[in-house]
Amino acid sequence: MNNKDTIAEAVTEVEKLAEKMPCVLVLHNMQTMSVVWMSSRGLAILGVSAEEIEGKSEESYHSLHFNPEDAKDYVPKLQNLIECNDEEKIVTFFQQVRASESQEWQWYMSSAKIFKKDTENKPLLVLSISIPIDPHNHITAKVERLLEENNFLRKHLQEFSKLSERECEVLRLLALGKSASDTAEELCISTNTVESHRKNIKQKLNTNSFFELCQYARAFDLI
Repeated sequence: MNNKDTIAEAVTEVEKLAEKMPCVLVLHNMQTMSVVWMSSRGLAILGVSAEEIEGKSEESYHSLHFNPEDAKDYVPKLQNLIECNDEEKIVTFFQQVRASESQEWQWYMSSAKIFKKDTENKPLLVLSISIPIDPHNHITAKVERLLEENNFLRKHLQEFSKLSERECEVLRLLALGKSASDTAEELCISTNTVESHRKNIKQKLNTNSFFELCQYARAFDLI
């Protein structure tokens, strides 16, 4: 069976279930990097027709409807999915979607897996499902904080890697609100040594902001 027939068969297979499922289903062609098919629920959310979306490149499709900040988190996961070439592997991630620039972002929880392979056993189609998250649910705020921390981590990984193990301990206690004397007592070092570590931490991280120091501690799982 050639790729064209495989795609047609896949679309028919997914269409049978799509309307009964409380989510958006999308088939992506990994060889042309385009949207092959989207369920009517998804088309309605984006306010587009099948003709407008199907066959459109992933780049143009995402730039219009998806928050690029989230992509920094889930694109590597999807790339790894393709490289692994394992039909049993599933990746799950959060993403923000909107129909147009004038609308608010809406959070979705999505999962994706390889759905069909070509004649050379390489990934041909990836199926993704997306479920909307109630904006009034407490999990939405938690997801936003998690993605902010992930973005902060990627942006400041180089600076954080300069810290020694002892400096990380001092930073953790600083973020927890411990005084220099409390930190000295807990780590069994002198107060002057604590102050010296704090000075070095601020220099290496290039910040004197307590708030930003706490961001480092949260993003790098010190607290």
